[in-house]
Amino acid sequence: MTKLLLTLHVLAAIVAVGPVAVAASMFPPAARRADGEAVHTVRLLHRICRVYAGIAAAVPALGIATAAAMGVLGSGWLIASLTLTAVAAGLLIAFVLPRQDELLAELDAGRPVERPVTVRLAMFTGVFNLLWAAVTVLMIVRPGSTTGA
Repeated sequence: MTKLLLTLHVLAAIVAVGPVAVAASMFPPAARRADGEAVHTVRLLHRICRVYAGIAAAVPALGIATAAAMGVLGSGWLIASLTLTAVAAGLLIAFVLPRQDELLAELDAGRPVERPVTVRLAMFTGVFNLLWAAVTVLMIVRPGSTTGA
């Protein structure tokens, strides 16, 4: 059962978090360049972020189930990774997605977006991606791991 849960956890992380990280990173430059028909691209990137963010909720759920099956729920590396995951999710929900909504509203109104707004969004997105990178490292290196790595 542990191997199945771990497989589902890793697959969910790849399939759900990967598209959010990529689409969120592509959104600010696409919004800066958007005019007329290019707004469809920006809208698609935002939709990818919203839909896959919802699917990504399965990642920590499967991770907790896997950790419980492995008997490592109290491990420091797991608590740290769950904390970083919560911070990343909060950043996405509180800063990235709402700012994407605001930029889409500007574009839909026919107004060009201002560079400082997209730069700030890119900063939040970068921090979001760095948090996920840190979680990935913790999942692979796992202090006290028996993998010998």
